[in-house]
Amino acid sequence: MAGKVKRSLLATFMNVEPGSSTPTWELMGPGITDQTIAYNPQTEEETYIHEDSGVTELLSYRPTIPTPQTAIAGDPVFDFVDELRQKRAVMGDSKTEIVMVYKYESGSSGAYPAEKQAVGVQIDDFGGEGGGSLTINYTLNFEGDPVNGSFDPSTKSFTPGA
Repeated sequence: MAGKVKRSLLATFMNVEPGSSTPTWELMGPGITDQTIAYNPQTEEETYIHEDSGVTELLSYRPTIPTPQTAIAGDPVFDFVDELRQKRAVMGDSKTEIVMVYKYESGSSGAYPAEKQAVGVQIDDFGGEGGGSLTINYTLNFEGDPVNGSFDPSTKSFTPGA
C-alpha cells in the first residue's frame, strides 16, 4: 500500500552500555521531539577547460544526527548521554552504537530491516531558559560504514545480514 510514512516508523536505538559484551539497546524517544539524519555530502567541483559549466562529483558522506533532548531523569538514553557530558568524554570514551530500524519496510518474525552504526557522541550544549525544562543538545557523529541487518524491537536484538 502506497502512502505517507509516519516518523514513528523510523526507530533509533542506542547502546547505552558500550563497554559490555552484550549491547543494551534503548529506544531514543522520550524527550526527543525532532531527530533528522544530516548526510553531509562531501563533493568535489571542477570545470573542465573545454566547458562552460562545471561538474560536481559526490565523494562521500559524513552523516550526523543532531539531537535536542529534554532531560528526563531515569530515561536510559538521557542518563547515558548526561554521564558522557559530566565526564566530558572524548575519543574512545565518547563512542557507542546506534541501530536505525526501518519499521515502515516489510519485516519477518517481528524483525525489521535495520542498520547498525558506530557513532561518537558530541555534547553541544546543556541548560535552558528559566522556568523551562532542562535540555541537552548532542550530535551523533557516524563513524565508518553501517552494518546492514535486521532488528527485533521486542527482543532488542540485532542480526547482521548475510
